[in-house]
Amino acid sequence: MNKSVALHREIAPAPAGDAARLSRGDDNAMLKAAANLTRDLNVARPSIYWADMLGSALLGYGALAATIAAGSAWIALLTGLIAILALYRAGSFIHEITHVKPNAVPGFYWAWNALVGVPLLIPSFMYEGVHNQHHAKTYYGTADDPEYLPLALMHPWTLPVFLIAAALAPIGMLIRFGLLAPLSLLSPKLRAAVVAKYSGLQINPRFRRPFPTGDFKRRWLIQEAAASLWAIALLTLVATGVIPMRSFLIFLAISSGVMFLNQIRTLVAHLWENDGEPMSVTEQYLDSVNVPPPGTLPALWAPVGLRFHALHHLLPGLPYHALGEAHRRIAAALEPDSPYYRSNYRGLTPLVARLAVSSWKGR
Repeated sequence: MNKSVALHREIAPAPAGDAARLSRGDDNAMLKAAANLTRDLNVARPSIYWADMLGSALLGYGALAATIAAGSAWIALLTGLIAILALYRAGSFIHEITHVKPNAVPGFYWAWNALVGVPLLIPSFMYEGVHNQHHAKTYYGTADDPEYLPLALMHPWTLPVFLIAAALAPIGMLIRFGLLAPLSLLSPKLRAAVVAKYSGLQINPRFRRPFPTGDFKRRWLIQEAAASLWAIALLTLVATGVIPMRSFLIFLAISSGVMFLNQIRTLVAHLWENDGEPMSVTEQYLDSVNVPPPGTLPALWAPVGLRFHALHHLLPGLPYHALGEAHRRIAAALEPDSPYYRSNYRGLTPLVARLAVSSWKGR
């Protein structure tokens, strides 16, 4: 098969509601090709992880400082946008942390939490365990999936509420770590509520986290203590005037922009068409989204491999830097009628429009 043709092949997506139900079983040819063609790509490359994360964080914090110091509104807007994009990319490594094998990138786990997770009040324990459950075959798309809501089947007003909630998340995180975490040490009942309801980066409001155990409990408590100390220190410094209110508000605005951009990406990561029934692996893939090259903008709004989100659901252990090559190999090997191509989309706008139309029809 001609590789140059296969790389750009795009089959029109099935009508809304049909993609996730194209087959009630699995397409074995697609699953076999995905597994066999990518076996040599499963090793994480530490140099890429470190350079990407550190470079993104350095650029993001530098741009944040430039925004605070800017004397011109136009310069502040430009540097603020750079800060949002760079810190969003740095923050997106929380997704890799949940999937990469322990010690595959030595030191990366704690370095990311110290440099990105704690300062932005999104320590990795908020995602660990939550996201892994989203990938469980029997949980995906069901009421037990913490990262799934049937948005395409819900009322249209759900979509703006979904985005507004993300924009307000930095304030919620300050309350969670600066107030609720220390108070929960005094009340077992409050502690139970904090752990169950306010300790996960989830979109399913019915999901409840169990208390952590084993080594994960130790890591959770270390991260939570660090985030709480940082939140309390930040609020104290603002209240005493050490940090000017303007600087604090700029930090909140950029943090809000990071969370808002991530929520837009989440909005188009799936088609959100499942009504709660368990799905096969192929159905889960078809309910997920790839936005492969030649488009370049997805590298900004879906960084660190997130533009290949459907492929990631087929191969959740594959490092982010290998997803592009994996896509090229699989696309070159499969026949034109393979369901693999049904999860390939052109960009953000058509996906948002599709979801809006679906939710309007399903109101």
